[in-house]
This record gives sequence, structure tokens and C-alpha cells, in this order.
Amino acid sequence: MARAQNTASSGAERTAGVRNARLKLLLLAGLCLLPVLGAAQMGWSGQTWVPLALYPLVSLISLLLYWQDKRQAQGNTWRTPEKVLHASELLGGWPGALVAQQLFRHKTRKLSYQLVFWGIVLLHQVFWLDYLFLGSRFLPFI
Repeated sequence: MARAQNTASSGAERTAGVRNARLKLLLLAGLCLLPVLGAAQMGWSGQTWVPLALYPLVSLISLLLYWQDKRQAQGNTWRTPEKVLHASELLGGWPGALVAQQLFRHKTRKLSYQLVFWGIVLLHQVFWLDYLFLGSRFLPFI
């Protein structure tokens, strides 16, 4: 019985353990600051509340896609295409994808994947910086 408990806890540590969790939570909070402020500003100004609803919804979808892909990778079955994962990130699911990468330790070592992922995050940051502080001057070019 004790052996089963040890196995279960070590398995839980492998899937739920996030290295440097506080630092990563601070990074996530910092990266979410501009999108939350920008989306709230859009809503309060009467433009639209869609981004404020879209980010959490698509983030949940992204997290579930990562979870599914991780399970498929472990079972050597059909995988979720990377372009699908990136599309969900681009549509606003990058916060959920970032959480999923850490929770499931999935897609964290593949450099080509990480370059595209962080490019998507940067694109979102630039979009909200432009919207909030530059009067959407560069939005037509993004």
C-alpha cells in the first residue's frame, strides 16, 4: 500500500510540479497585465468586451489542447498539429498555453516551437502597448 502511495505522489509531482513556480507566476502576471488592461479599456470605452471574454476562453482551450497533445505523445498516438496549438495561442490562448507548458512540461525544449510561441506572446504585447499608449498608431501594420 505504501508503495502505491509513493508511486502516486511521485507521478503527481512529475505532472503537477512546476520548477520556480513563484517566478513563473510573476512572469505570467506581468505578461497578462497589458492584455487585461487593454481589454478592460476596450470594454469600458464602449468598443467591445470580446477580448476580455476571449482570452480566458481560448486560454482554457489552449490548455486542454496541450493536455491532449501531451497524452497523445505519451501514448504514441495521433498528435495535435503544432499549427493548431499556435493558432490557439495567436487567438488569445497564449496565457493558457504558457501555463500548460509548465504544468505538463510539454513543448518546453523544442526551440523552433518556443521561438514561434514567444513571437506570438510578443505580438500580443506590442498590440496592447500600441492600443493603450500609442493610440493604435501601428495596428494597421500588425
